[in-house]
Amino acid sequence: MSSHILKLFLEKGFLLDREMLNFLDELNDNDITNEILNKIAIVSHKKIITKDLVDENIEKIKPLLFDLKEDKKKLVDKYFVNVSISVEVKKERILDYKEDLKILRENNKINSNKINSDNLKVLYSPVIASKKLEVKDFIKHFRSRYNIIKKLLQNHPGLNNLISIDKINNSGEFSIIGIVNNKSITKNKNIILEIEDLTGNIKLLINQNKEELYNKSKNILLDDVIGFRCKGTKDFLYANELFYPDSRIIERKKLEEEIYALFISDIHVGSNNFLENNFLRFINWLNGENVNDKNKDFFKKIRYLFVVGDTIEGVGVYPGQEKELKIKDIKEQYNKLAEFYSMIPKHIQIIQCAGQHDGVRVPEPQPPIGRDFGESLHNLPNLHLVSNPSLVEIGFKEGKEGIKVLMYHGASMHSVINEIEELRLSNAHTYPSKVIKHLLLRRHLAPTHGLITYIPGEEDSMIIKEVPDIITTGDLHKTDINSYNNILIIANSCWQSMTAFEEKVGNVPDPCKVPILNLKTREIKVLDFSGDD
Repeated sequence: MSSHILKLFLEKGFLLDREMLNFLDELNDNDITNEILNKIAIVSHKKIITKDLVDENIEKIKPLLFDLKEDKKKLVDKYFVNVSISVEVKKERILDYKEDLKILRENNKINSNKINSDNLKVLYSPVIASKKLEVKDFIKHFRSRYNIIKKLLQNHPGLNNLISIDKINNSGEFSIIGIVNNKSITKNKNIILEIEDLTGNIKLLINQNKEELYNKSKNILLDDVIGFRCKGTKDFLYANELFYPDSRIIERKKLEEEIYALFISDIHVGSNNFLENNFLRFINWLNGENVNDKNKDFFKKIRYLFVVGDTIEGVGVYPGQEKELKIKDIKEQYNKLAEFYSMIPKHIQIIQCAGQHDGVRVPEPQPPIGRDFGESLHNLPNLHLVSNPSLVEIGFKEGKEGIKVLMYHGASMHSVINEIEELRLSNAHTYPSKVIKHLLLRRHLAPTHGLITYIPGEEDSMIIKEVPDIITTGDLHKTDINSYNNILIIANSCWQSMTAFEEKVGNVPDPCKVPILNLKTREIKVLDFSGDD
């Protein structure tokens, strides 16, 4: 066991002292070992995991030890004195849960107080408290997904004679709605799906001779919820057509007042590669510096700035990261970010969600940046911290709807590109809107289990329940503007030069670009702050 533990820590770039090795060896729990490693990596800058280091951070790992069996709790007490796991951790978990909900309430309270002056409100910003997960949590999660998307599909005009799987008989053509739990290709190149609903499961064949249907079906992902028009028996079905829930806006919404919204992401404050001078050039532009007096009024019309995650570089995101950090403390990274934000004119409302590099948990939905690391952000009156993903409405007036913006940093996009041949072959990493269209088609931001790390909730928080007017993402470090069924897609640039990892995988970033949207005309331009002018 000792050699396995040493190998695990070495692979992630860490070393163990003898006491910690003995403790983990006696504990004999791979899951807890991994959790301790991940937790310590986030809160500490050190690469050697010692007993003293764990002692210093024992409050951070207490929740990991709460559900240990009694004999293993005694082992913890043997190595780490005065831990008092059984009582204190239970209290801590309850407080953590309440604190998560308090953050959500505070954020909604802040935004609701600002509705009258800022014409901004948060419609959806999910917070799910971290907890020990059981199989039943995932069952509830997927049942929720199936039921919600089924409701979106069941009124589709193409799904005639809609029945459940257990009601299938030999009576001509009918329709079913199911979740895809397996996909395979026969030696004759036909596609066979295993479809499941709440009443049972069945196999369904898509024949390659039906060219249009076959081409659509090549993009089917596991866990997609799809409606099928088909024929067959209880033993086997043959598909004639398939339907996704899809996202659609009948008419592009416009505001009566000429105001503007800006979109950025992936600032990566604290990185050696952070393009600070370019970012300051952008902020100076927002303040109307070096602009003719006759054009000064334009800057008063800029009301919203969406910041779609990875605002800082973070600490302990990956082994060896400290070599690439200019600011090595995560609180100081947020302090620097707050310093930049404080230079932005106060009439501009900043709406920020988290990404994988930010100081919150990686599993989605990610909560808003908390006070533990981002205290300085919470002191900014024009900053609204929301979850990843979140839905925000801007520019509304009494009796008249505003424009709804769906923010999602985009952790799932890499995996979706890898899973769909059409995206792999069309270089979708360079053109992110291509993958975003697939997410909108499915009404889901991370369709397949395993595409992202997530926390299952009573309701699947990654479903696009309400179709937005705009969806904006980050993560891929590429600017791409497009539209899909009247939904505006804005994929954002970054403020970081090419990293060693990007160079290794061949990703060339497109830094310092800022889409600016006229909310009255819906005209969009891309500002370029990568040069000197």
